[in-house]
Amino acid sequence: MTKGIRGAITVKENTSKAIEESTMELLSEMFEKNKLELNKISHVIFTTTPDLNADFPAKFPRILLGWSEIAMMCYHELDVENGLKKCLRILLNINTNKTQDEKDYEKLYNYVKSNQKENFDYVKFKKIVEAW
Repeated sequence: MTKGIRGAITVKENTSKAIEESTMELLSEMFEKNKLELNKISHVIFTTTPDLNADFPAKFPRILLGWSEIAMMCYHELDVENGLKKCLRILLNINTNKTQDEKDYEKLYNYVKSNQKENFDYVKFKKIVEAW
């Protein structure tokens, strides 16, 4: 069975660097809160609102974390009137032996209001992921 864990974060500006920082911050939050194991990830879907097009979010875990064997795709969300702007969402699809009724992750939804952390520590995050 596959279960999905969702996350969302607002990105401060439409630049490659801001998208990188927000992607890595949200992934870190999702891994830490859910105690995820890298080998259980089936695939990852990234979506951005249409106002974020400076880079592909999937590029960053592929390059910075070495996720070359995990299928990842990027999509744009619908441009809904009065919808949230500059929003990046991630759906981590996890392989599990649990049924839909059985809880195996603490938080199935993670939301980080905005990317405010300075100097995000990629090395620390990579070590956390590798330890799981």
